[in-house]
Amino acid sequence: MKRSATMDQQLTYETAIKKAQLVERNTQLQLDPLRVSMHEETDIIKLAQEIQAADKQLKNSTSQKLVVILDQIKMLQAQAMNILQESNDSRALHSAACNFTKKPGHIYHLYQRATGQNYFSMLSPEEWNHPADQTFKGSYRLEYDLSWTPVDKIREHDDKLKWVERCMNSESSATAAIDFNMADS
Repeated sequence: MKRSATMDQQLTYETAIKKAQLVERNTQLQLDPLRVSMHEETDIIKLAQEIQAADKQLKNSTSQKLVVILDQIKMLQAQAMNILQESNDSRALHSAACNFTKKPGHIYHLYQRATGQNYFSMLSPEEWNHPADQTFKGSYRLEYDLSWTPVDKIREHDDKLKWVERCMNSESSATAAIDFNMADS
């Protein structure tokens, strides 16, 4: 109630007329003025208040929609940064020394010599008692797109690929695409 009293005080008859933007009168038509116009100042003030309330609601609604878009932009920026980081990591792994032909789908083990040289081996630390001057850096699977997946993320990567395969093979791929639950795969 206090709010509407404040709005009444803010809007004078003159400002309400400007805000309400009343329809211009057509002097050529013979219409009953009591039926086609507002009678009292309070009617115009109420109309102007409705317009103010609608403006405020539209501003709030627009603001909320823009916040959603801002959140999406931030998410896309984070995804872009992840993609660039994965690309840089894959590039670095492809640059590691290697004395054999790497084949997609196989797991390789990265070591670093005391000199700082990184190299791939087919032998894991459990299979090979590597020299003390060499550090095991991690195990990776070479993917068919020539990216690298750390061993601890292979299951997650494979689950995503299975989900994509289900979507592509499903008769109702729209329904499959909506079901993001990969736990049952």
